[in-house]
Amino acid sequence: MSGIAWPVGLPQRMNASGFTETLPDLALRTEMDAGPRKARRRFTTGPSAIEGAVTLRAGQPALLEAFYRDTTAGGTLPFDWTHPRTGTLKTFRFTAPPAFVPVAGDVWRATLKLEVLP
Repeated sequence: MSGIAWPVGLPQRMNASGFTETLPDLALRTEMDAGPRKARRRFTTGPSAIEGAVTLRAGQPALLEAFYRDTTAGGTLPFDWTHPRTGTLKTFRFTAPPAFVPVAGDVWRATLKLEVLP
């Protein structure tokens, strides 16, 4: 585990709507002069990609921004959070800055692009 935890003041689960998870590509594929490509396993594990959103209210956008900018050093440091699909504690890292979209009044939707570290 990383030692940095997802803030308790932020939503603890991603919204189900729009959630995607892409498992790691562990194969090496080689084109042949003729016939099908050859494939072999290159790695035994790798990072999974996760994209999703959380709904934020009141001061939560500022808390997420501070977590991204300061706590994770602009997304470079890993943090621990509950995996949205499995419900287990995993180590994540930002692959892009959070993006904020207004929903209504003081309600915002923050889109997160993360990788689940092996």
